[in-house]
This record gives sequence, C-alpha cells and structure tokens, in this order.
Amino acid sequence: MHRKSKTKLGVGVIGCGNISMTYLRNAALFGGVELSACADISADMAALRAREHGIRALGVDALLADPDIDLVLNLTIPAAHFDISLSALSAGKHVFTEKPLATSAADGRRLVEEARARRLQLGSAPDTFLGAAGRRARRLMDEGAIGRAVTGTAFMMGRGMEHWHPNPQFYYQPGGGPVFDMGPYYLTMLVNLLGPVERVMAMATRGQEERLISAEGPYKNTSFKVGTPTTILSLLEFRSGATVTFGASWDVFKHSNHPIELHGTEGSLRLPDPDTFGGTVSLSARGDDWADFASEAELYGARNWPYVAPDRANYRMLGVADLARALADRRKPRASGDLALHVLEIMEAILASGESRGSIAVNGTVDQPPLLGEDEAAGLLA
Repeated sequence: MHRKSKTKLGVGVIGCGNISMTYLRNAALFGGVELSACADISADMAALRAREHGIRALGVDALLADPDIDLVLNLTIPAAHFDISLSALSAGKHVFTEKPLATSAADGRRLVEEARARRLQLGSAPDTFLGAAGRRARRLMDEGAIGRAVTGTAFMMGRGMEHWHPNPQFYYQPGGGPVFDMGPYYLTMLVNLLGPVERVMAMATRGQEERLISAEGPYKNTSFKVGTPTTILSLLEFRSGATVTFGASWDVFKHSNHPIELHGTEGSLRLPDPDTFGGTVSLSARGDDWADFASEAELYGARNWPYVAPDRANYRMLGVADLARALADRRKPRASGDLALHVLEIMEAILASGESRGSIAVNGTVDQPPLLGEDEAAGLLA
C-alpha cells in the first residue's frame, strides 16, 4: 500500500489533460507536497499520467475516498471546477483548483463558505503573482517606488485557441472567453499590487460568431459557434482610488500594448506577461529612463518552459506548496479561495457591464495577500 511521508501533503490530481503535465512535473520541486494518485474522465489518460509519474490511477470516487490524499488538485475544465471542488471539500479534502474558481460568483461563494465551514483550505490558480516578477513588482509598490498609484493599463490580446488547441470549443462558451480564461492572471496581479476592485464599466463584443479549428486533431477544419464575448474593454475602479483600463481580446492578430503598466505620483512600473512567473519588471522614477529588473537569476524566475525550447518561467504548483505551508503555519494561503472569489466577482461584473453598458459594483472585497518573502519562497523548495 502507498504511504506518504507524514511531513508532506498527499496530493491527488483530478483532470489529466494538457495542463496537468506541468503541475505533475513541477511537484518534485517542492518539499511540502507528494503526488499520490490521479483520476480523469478518461481512464486511459489517467493511466498514462500515472505511468509517467509513478503514481496510482484511480476513479474519481476512489480518489476522493482515499485516506492517503489530503488535497485534491482540480485540473478539470472550468465547467467542472465547482462540482469537483465541492465534492472534494465534502469528502474532507483540501482543494487547490485551476482558474477560475467557478464559472459564477454564486458558486465561488459557496465553495469559500463550504471550505470555511469544514475548516479546510481552499486555494486557486493563478499563483503566477508569487513568481520572481510578481514579487519584485510587489516589493517596489510596497516601498512606494511609484508613489500613490493613480492609473494604469492591462492588455491581454491575441487570436484565441483554435489554431493550437485540438479541442478549443469550451474556451468560447460561458465560463470561458478571454476574460474568464486569461483575465485571472491579469486581475489577480492587479489586486495583488493595488488591492480590491470596487466598480467596473465595460463594453463587449464578439469578433466572429463562428470559429474554424485549424489545429491538428479530430476537429481540424470544423467550425463551432461562439457563446461568449471575445473582446472586452473595461475600466476598473479600485478601492484605493486608482483606475485601470483592462482589455482582453481573442480578435487581435498583432499589437504593441504592454501587458501591465501602472502609473503613480512618483513614477511608473511596467510588468511582463502575468501568465508567467518571470520576466523583466521596469521602473521609471519621475520620467527617468526605464530601470530594468530581470528575473532569470531569481527564484521562480528562470526560463524553464516549454522544456524543449525554454523561453518563459513556469512554476505552476507553487501555490499548492504555499497552501501546504499555510496549513502548517495555520494561516490563509496567498493564492486563496477568497482572492480567487474576488477576481471571479470582478470578471462577472465586467461581463455584466458589457451587456448592460452600465457601471457595476463589485460586491465582495479581499485583503491583499501578504508578500512572499525571499527566504519563505526558498523554504518551499524540496
């Protein structure tokens, strides 16, 4: 029988698709977690991942009932996030889920409440804000490098998924789209740096009513209908008083917008793609030339993905490791369910405003997660 070390959190993975490969590879980097088993709607896929990583392949119900599993890592498609996470919490397991926390704020609130009632930890991707670039930007903000934040921009723009993903249909249905799929990276980073959002205004549209799949696979050269906006431009009003333009689109061939820029009373800050853990953060003090802070030599900033031709940092599983440490320290994880719920509430408000063309208040709030210090970040490693 498989036995886990008493000093480690036994992890069971539900959902063995593309993203699971990165999480499963990265688990070995961290000392507080140990892979135990995996499950998937496809028994063949679960068996493949199990062979690759020397763990057990189980059915979902068996995994949820397994006493060796302390935490369920939910890597299913967004539409299944709520059901799987709720089942895991009901089974007495801690949960870390891929983003978004759920496809509606109401479901997200239920998960947060269920975890709280059962005294379980609930965490959610993205954890990219804990990477080298996010930590550098947060330190600069906390030190007052740009003074009081006044305004900024955040842009995620591209052509979508159908040119590379063999089964992209779900990305273009409710619960998907550029806001729900990619928005969590940008909005989580913004909340990490600026605090909670109070109100949003947005406009939304669909660039195409149908999309043609050109990626290799069983659906190549077939079309599907789009069920959610693919271009959204929004204005975010933060409780701090800062206002930031956030644009997300899958209708753009090429652009020159920087991923995130923040401007304050003392200077400006420029951040790399928040879908990665590394990259260069740049600071301009009162209009001076940009001073660059590269992250390749810093913890969780080295280029390591894709493995065949590394060009960006990818340390997914870092949030799970922080959750494991949070259990030991009896604190909330940084990539918490509360943070993910606030981001979900922002995204839901953006889409609602895009439909109504009116201003929408964001009902919930959250505290900024504490900065992950360098010594503490190093302490998460195996």
